[in-house]
Amino acid sequence: MASTTNFRPTSLAIGTFVLLSVALSMTTASVTNGASSPSNRSVHAAGHHADTKCQEGLILPVWQPQENLTTGDRIARGLVYFFALLYLFIGVSIVSDRFMAAIEVITSKEKEVRVKKAGGEEQIVVVRVWNETVANLTLMALGSSAPEILLSIIEIVAKNFNAGDLGPGTIVGSAAYNLFVIIAICVLVIPDGEVRRIKHLRVFFVTATWSVFAYIWLYLILAQITPGRVDVWEGFLTFLFFPATVITAYVADRRLLVYKYISKQYRMNKRGVIVQVEAESALEMNNRDEKLNTIDENGGVSEEVRDFEESRREYISALKDLRKKYPQHDLEQLEIMAQEQLMNKGPKSRAFYRIQATRKMMGSGNIMRKISERAQSDLSEVKAELQRVDVDEPIEEDAACRVFFEPGHYTVMESVGEFEVRVVRRGDLSSSVTVDYETEDGSAEAGSDYIGKKGTLTFAPGVDEQRFQIQVIDDDVFEQDEHFYIRLSNVSEPASLSTPKVATVMILDDDHSGIFALASKDHELVESVGTYELKVQRYSGARGKVRVPFWTEDGTAKAGKDFEEQRGELIFENNEIEKVIQLVIVEEGSYEKDVLFYVNLGDPQQIGDDDVTGLIEAAEGKAPEELTEEDKMALLGRPKAGDIVRAQLRIKESKEFKNTVDKLVQRANASILIGTSSWKEQFVEALTVSAGDDDGDNEGEDPPTPSCMDYIMHFVTLFWKIIFAFIPPTDMSGGYLCFVVSIFCIGVVTAIIGDVASHFGCTLGIKDSVTAIIFVALGTSIPDTFASKVAAIQDKYADASIGNVTGSNAVNVFLGIGVAWTIAACYHSFHGRSFDVEPGTLAFSVTLFCSEALVAILVLVLRRNPKIGGGELGGPKKAKYITSMFFFSLWIVYLLVSSLEAYGIIKGF
Repeated sequence: MASTTNFRPTSLAIGTFVLLSVALSMTTASVTNGASSPSNRSVHAAGHHADTKCQEGLILPVWQPQENLTTGDRIARGLVYFFALLYLFIGVSIVSDRFMAAIEVITSKEKEVRVKKAGGEEQIVVVRVWNETVANLTLMALGSSAPEILLSIIEIVAKNFNAGDLGPGTIVGSAAYNLFVIIAICVLVIPDGEVRRIKHLRVFFVTATWSVFAYIWLYLILAQITPGRVDVWEGFLTFLFFPATVITAYVADRRLLVYKYISKQYRMNKRGVIVQVEAESALEMNNRDEKLNTIDENGGVSEEVRDFEESRREYISALKDLRKKYPQHDLEQLEIMAQEQLMNKGPKSRAFYRIQATRKMMGSGNIMRKISERAQSDLSEVKAELQRVDVDEPIEEDAACRVFFEPGHYTVMESVGEFEVRVVRRGDLSSSVTVDYETEDGSAEAGSDYIGKKGTLTFAPGVDEQRFQIQVIDDDVFEQDEHFYIRLSNVSEPASLSTPKVATVMILDDDHSGIFALASKDHELVESVGTYELKVQRYSGARGKVRVPFWTEDGTAKAGKDFEEQRGELIFENNEIEKVIQLVIVEEGSYEKDVLFYVNLGDPQQIGDDDVTGLIEAAEGKAPEELTEEDKMALLGRPKAGDIVRAQLRIKESKEFKNTVDKLVQRANASILIGTSSWKEQFVEALTVSAGDDDGDNEGEDPPTPSCMDYIMHFVTLFWKIIFAFIPPTDMSGGYLCFVVSIFCIGVVTAIIGDVASHFGCTLGIKDSVTAIIFVALGTSIPDTFASKVAAIQDKYADASIGNVTGSNAVNVFLGIGVAWTIAACYHSFHGRSFDVEPGTLAFSVTLFCSEALVAILVLVLRRNPKIGGGELGGPKKAKYITSMFFFSLWIVYLLVSSLEAYGIIKGF
């Protein structure tokens, strides 16, 4: 439903375009067939009168015959040319898809740099090679405007280096459509109550200034400086304004002139890529009270990692929400789903949105659907990488033959009689190995507490363990726990002794009820542990049945949120020396969790109905002077609490989870999805029909099947898809080979578009300047329209949707007209002639556009006021509709007035 609603503004623009073109065709037909106009300069121009022949195209010849054509013939030919234009626009959009993919691969290049955190700790981070602003104004702008720029250059060549109306008219018409219609649509499609603001406002103002100046400059060189003529220096200076635009925007982005002494800093954007810090971003971040680590070159405190930290918080927040929504899923499934959300919501480049729009329109599917596969692949790679790090060192150690005790500690009761000791060997088992063992006194003495023993163990080839028995002596005397050792020695070649080569044996006296305590005071555990077993030990005796109460206590960790509250008692049976308290830890998926809680032990109590319990109870009821020796021994042997009866448990994030989050956030670059690695992949994509709608993307839902329209668009565009699948994959030569071949293909298709558009206008009596601003400009801008609409809805800021419009408009003039006119001026200068350009319609169109552009930019600035809209896009419903209607009306006025002036109905310059 939402998808349909959002499509209406674009449909309105296209519908208006069709109706307007029909009306203009009827008007021009009447004008050229006999109406006298106030100016003769355009009505009887070549190609617009029934008796005038159309010019041959650069590639396509004119449809013959041209003489004695009836009105029906002209309409039929016009329809053929019109549908051919539509098909060619589809083709240039598809090849531009490949071109933009190459640009995205090129501009996404990364490098590793070593930076310091505030504490002096060094960290290696990934830094994006291309500055974001420079990339947007150079390759990104070239990618989205390549057809218009190339059309202008090709037209000059096709007309023997004479000026034409189609190329410059398309550039100005495209600028008007981009500024008025695309912004009108983007303002309207934002959900009610939401706003989108331009984040890099300084860059926007710089590019807006250049975009207006570009068209003012065109007027000056056409009508003021050298009227009707363009000199070499004018054309070359027009081109030089392009690098000037890039440099000044870069200065604004980096604050180089005013803030050149401030240390260079990096920040991580939503895709995990380090880019330059934008000061305003600090004002719009949440959690300002949090101390974020700094990674600038000087170790100072700054906000460069805030975007990365925010991305991690969003990832963790998504993980928590998904855990509540899908409690039946395991952590790995939730991590994949959270990664999908991060890649879906994160900002994407202009190229990404352009390609997404093209593929959805052409039945090639929604590339956002690849995110699920990508998230699964990323998680698998990260887990494998972390696992490789964990096992690399042990694998190296396993190469040699090693002999050691396993385990290295034994705890036995005095009454055990005999117990078994285990010695193992690891590594190379191909040879025979011998090793000596011998007992060694500790606090326990051989002969009185245990039977001393020594001997030799032999490991035959292929045998990896040997065992031997040790005997413990039992007595009736109450005594403290004692220990002794067993030592390995004299291992034969090629084996070596490894830790533990000495085993410790603890003998627990069984003539005392025991001392009860926790194994250690401090415990550190990861929140992903699930259930943590806290050991309670019984030593210095194990006689009788004893009850030990226990309970948990909140600290910074809270019961129910971080762990499950426990309260109960442990029952130690006779001769039982260890119990565990099962602590259930609640896993929230927190990135930097560090909270505490406590477990307490109460006083142990002897229970049961045996003689020992009766003696203890009787002795406890007597006065000290009445105690007999038997009573004193009974009291001495009763259960006691040990030194550690309160344990502090610290819950921290899982190191594996933390490393996984860091790596996944850095990999959350959805732009990589648009690249290709092989010709096979490209041809499979070209031949496959995929669903292009936005529905059915929720977690747990099956992917939708292609609709009827998807199949229709697939078969309509199949020819172009197969042809352009021959372009080299983006992974080849770092994307540069794909870049070169793609721009060549765009040039070929654009040349054909220029010929067809010229023949179309000539056949129906429409001037090239009118054909350019209505038909060609709209045809080349439709993919940008859908791309900007999606970017406006999905992105947090307005930069990707409208922030780049002004920069693109400036680049179109400086490259498209600057390069074309420089070439033509040089050619004519070389032959001793001047390059003549009739100012007429172009100068008038430029002046009209500049006037409306200034008003449009002023409206955008005013909309940042919270009382009006609060941002460039969206805002209150009433303000949205008023703004959209106003911008759309500016475009209609531009088309009508420019067309009427072109035919001399109103007077221009």
